[in-house]
Amino acid sequence: MARGVWDTAPIMTTAPDVLNPYARFLSGREPLTVLRETPVRLQGLMHAIGPSGVAVAPAPGKWSASEILCHLADCEVVFAFRLRQTLSEDHHVIQPFDQERWAYPYPGIDGGEALSTFTAVRKWNVRLIQGALPLHAEKPVTHPERGAMTFRTVVETMAGHDLNHKEQLERIAAKLRGVARAGG
Repeated sequence: MARGVWDTAPIMTTAPDVLNPYARFLSGREPLTVLRETPVRLQGLMHAIGPSGVAVAPAPGKWSASEILCHLADCEVVFAFRLRQTLSEDHHVIQPFDQERWAYPYPGIDGGEALSTFTAVRKWNVRLIQGALPLHAEKPVTHPERGAMTFRTVVETMAGHDLNHKEQLERIAAKLRGVARAGG
């Protein structure tokens, strides 16, 4: 897809850290490119982490790679709904959710299953986004905690959220490589 979809307006026009708490992760990257690339990158990270490391939490109270993948799958379903509601309703108000409460079943879910779910829903969401942009980029939507935003902001939030969790998985993979090199 041509770069022109995103360079017709600034990525963020007002308080990017409020509208999109993940804006800093984008660093000028094309959001749709990030969304397309994430499933492949996650697959590579799962391979790097390996079956023995996927359920290991990097620190007490932190999610394991498998739990991060479950969270990404849940969020992709949430984003699917938010994108469709934004496009189909006038001035839709997004319903927030408590990610910690949603995480209750994660320890019993296979990371590979979560990644497969994420990948399938992501493919469907990317098709929707490609069809909606640039025509509906500025369609308004409201997040009760972040305020007024647009369809574009929801897409940018998805991409920044991907990058945030990809970085977490990269740290887990690096830590496991370090343990393996040290013989532990």
